[in-house]
Amino acid sequence: MTRQFAGTPIPAITVADPAGQSLDLGAQDGPVLLNLWATWCAPCVKEMPQLDALAAELEGEVRVITVSQDLRGAEVVTPFFARAGLKQLEPWLDPETALSAQFTPEGALPLTILFDASGKEVLRVAGGYEWDSPAAAALIRESLAAK
Repeated sequence: MTRQFAGTPIPAITVADPAGQSLDLGAQDGPVLLNLWATWCAPCVKEMPQLDALAAELEGEVRVITVSQDLRGAEVVTPFFARAGLKQLEPWLDPETALSAQFTPEGALPLTILFDASGKEVLRVAGGYEWDSPAAAALIRESLAAK
């Protein structure tokens, strides 16, 4: 967990879901927890149900946005979401891996970054984390309150 990139703006990168709906990350109007993941990444797969639970707990406070870095996009993400039974998360896709290129050029996943309501980075967590723990929700709330 690091705050060394605090103040970095959320990128104005547009991602899409399997149905073709698009989401401009730079146009969010509140705090965002952005998670970069892939179906081939074991710690990422473990985190997804935890992030789903966290999204339910933080609903109305922080938007949890998970963006797949799978090159095969919807072909692998859609069945993964169906198998995992994710209810809160949306299957955003970045098959060009533009977000990885910006935030983790070495390709290390998962990477989770908290942005405040003004779109500035507050903290980031590289690698796996227990997102469904009481400590995770507290960390997010405290980090946003400390701004």
